[in-house]
Amino acid sequence: MDPQAFIRLSIGSLGLRIPGSALNSAKSGIPVFSSPCLCEIRLRGFPVQTTPVPFISSPDAIPDAHNIASSFYLEESDLKALLSPGCFYSSHAYLEIVVFTGRKGFHCGVGIKRHQIGTFKLEVGPEWGEGKPVILFNGWIGIGKNKQESGKPEAELHLRVKLDPDPRYVFQFEDVTMLSPQIVQLQGSIKQPIFSCKFSRERVPQVDPLSTYWSGSIDSADLEMERRERKGWKVKIHDLSGSAVAAAFITTPFVPSTGCDWVARSNPGSWLIVRPDACRSESWQPWGKLEAWRERGIRDSICCRFHLLSEVQESGNVLMSEILISAEKGGEFFIDTDRQLRTAATPIPSPQSSGDFSGLGPVTGGFVMSCRVQGEGKSSKPMVQLAMRHVTCVEDAAIFMALAAAVDLSIEACRPFRRKLRRRSHHSL
Repeated sequence: MDPQAFIRLSIGSLGLRIPGSALNSAKSGIPVFSSPCLCEIRLRGFPVQTTPVPFISSPDAIPDAHNIASSFYLEESDLKALLSPGCFYSSHAYLEIVVFTGRKGFHCGVGIKRHQIGTFKLEVGPEWGEGKPVILFNGWIGIGKNKQESGKPEAELHLRVKLDPDPRYVFQFEDVTMLSPQIVQLQGSIKQPIFSCKFSRERVPQVDPLSTYWSGSIDSADLEMERRERKGWKVKIHDLSGSAVAAAFITTPFVPSTGCDWVARSNPGSWLIVRPDACRSESWQPWGKLEAWRERGIRDSICCRFHLLSEVQESGNVLMSEILISAEKGGEFFIDTDRQLRTAATPIPSPQSSGDFSGLGPVTGGFVMSCRVQGEGKSSKPMVQLAMRHVTCVEDAAIFMALAAAVDLSIEACRPFRRKLRRRSHHSL
């Protein structure tokens, strides 16, 4: 498998100080220590990212170089666009970091205006496309000017800007997951078959090794129960030789919660993601658990929460991702420890090693995988990107394909039940 080139642009080690009179906001003329500071990180063609900037009171202190505040992932087309002048843009693209004190909004009915402290700009250059690790900037730099002492910086920003190659494998399901599609790897315009996906919703006979994980037993009410619960769904991922190399199946049925007709947060459905046991043939080893439910609102969302099942029992289950996906439009499920640390209400740990995923060597945090799916009632053909560092063989990629299939099927499993009942009743007339 040949990966596609991706570049990770990381901005970290952020800190703000006022030289000479860091603790005297009155003298500097800027009340930066009376309210929190934040910065907007801008790169043409990408959404603006906002992150806090800590104050540095000691003149000798240096912010942690390993603290990543923001990351952008650029593929070849992104780099080409940044290095080419656009019709409505200047001849050069820049990474721009604008630092503010205060927050936009209202307090007691009175509008609060942010104060812009200063701006850091870094031009996008040819070195961005060389595919080599490079530190673009590291250290302190003055931003803004002191009105009382013209020419002197009123504040200094510390940051570390680095480029790292971060190649990825890109896969796509060639049809809807429920139709048991082939999974291909995308390499430019070339599609290379890698896996096949087998979906079923029947309960399996006891000769199937996976059957040991199923709860309950087959009974005559199964067909009727399907009208009020979604259970018995299973996806197996097969390699080109036909061997099953990963699987996902529902362990907690998707059922409507009391007083409503949808799967609620109080009682989510869940999937178990498994891989072959290396020590015992014809056996499976639990790898992860995906829970999903419907969040009601003006526009409904499907929440997908993924836990890695640690092989060390003392460690317990590790929350790796909790993502809201638009029920109508679909969206992206991802595992990215840097991104999650900035957005998640619950802290997401950075994996100490990719053994936490596939039994590989040590790696740092960052992007692991992403999966794009469509909304309800749409022909979803999931697109999956997977960090190359988590893959040493085809089987390593298969487990993420099983997870992607479970995410995609959860969109359907979380559809309101009443809507489905009406459709079935209509066809039965």
